[in-house]
Amino acid sequence: MPGVTLVGDAAHLMAPSGEGANLAMFDGAELAKAIVAHPGDLEAALASYELALFPRSAAEAADAEEIQRVCLGPDAPQSLVDFFTQMQPRPVAA
Repeated sequence: MPGVTLVGDAAHLMAPSGEGANLAMFDGAELAKAIVAHPGDLEAALASYELALFPRSAAEAADAEEIQRVCLGPDAPQSLVDFFTQMQPRPVAA
């Protein structure tokens, strides 16, 4: 439909992982940049924005799926325990 696009959770169907708000803020900023870059041509702005919209969230969607598997999959809760016990500690700045 002309003049309509999606941002945030509506544009990125994925398991809840905490990235929805981050993607929504980033989507809004990217949409604004596209509108400014195409003054007077909303359809060109939307096309430009949408071209990067879904590839941008692909990595986050894969991470969300992995988080859901770890937390709720057939090996849970042991998979969640394993996830945290296998993490490497980060050095503390002096």
